[in-house]
Amino acid sequence: MKTFSDYLSALRANLSQSDSTEHTHRAALQHLLESTFPGFVAVNEAQRIACGAPDFSIRKGKIPIGHIETKDIVTNLDEVQRGKGPHGKQFKRYLAGLSNWVLTDYLEFRWYVAGDVKPRLTASLASLDGSNKIKATPGGAEAVYCLLQGFLDQQAITVETAKELA
Repeated sequence: MKTFSDYLSALRANLSQSDSTEHTHRAALQHLLESTFPGFVAVNEAQRIACGAPDFSIRKGKIPIGHIETKDIVTNLDEVQRGKGPHGKQFKRYLAGLSNWVLTDYLEFRWYVAGDVKPRLTASLASLDGSNKIKATPGGAEAVYCLLQGFLDQQAITVETAKELA
């Protein structure tokens, strides 16, 4: 899948600068999402919502589909998922407040639905080797594609009346 190999190339280029952060890689992820899934828009740094400010708001037209929260490539997602470390409280807020969202360190993707602490799907596109070089995971592009497709196909929760909102 060319878009995934281009994405990994962009991450590698960012990492080679030696001063990259979580924010450095967002453009690459936004491009991956929008080029792989036409019709969807990934809004970086959308307006704050009740549970916080997830990094991306994903929409199809004007319909909100879900959110993506990014962490730096070296972040331990297991620790985050346990609600520990510097991102633990945020994870718990997002788990309680978001019905359809993905947590990623740009290499691994975890999809959460309806407050379940156990991800619906997890997929790894690549990993860092001992010298901090990105190594693609065999079958990773297909696995991440399937995870993202499931995330985007998730039924959007829409509020149509004031009663439903209450």
